[in-house]
Amino acid sequence: MNAIPLYILAAVGEIAGCFAFWAWLRLGKSPLWVIPGLLSLVLFAWLLTRIEADFAGRAFAAYGGIYIAASLVWMAVVEGARPDRWDMIGSGICIFGALIILLGPRGG
Repeated sequence: MNAIPLYILAAVGEIAGCFAFWAWLRLGKSPLWVIPGLLSLVLFAWLLTRIEADFAGRAFAAYGGIYIAASLVWMAVVEGARPDRWDMIGSGICIFGALIILLGPRGG
């Protein structure tokens, strides 16, 4: 499978898992939110290991850019807060960096 869809799915898993803890600890939701949160975080970790990369660090570094963009989408869709231009500029820079890591030519 292509790395980009895996990164996006992993980001959704991580963000959903972390948001479950946020909802419990910051928004006063039930502690039962932790259960789907933990399952989401396990799914995130599993998906990230499906990335074809020679080194875990490179896969994780490229993921960072995707995570940042996905977090802003989450903020808009789930939390109802529109990212501002600085969010969008920063996210664009991070995506560009992630693409360099993912697609950069590697010497043998």
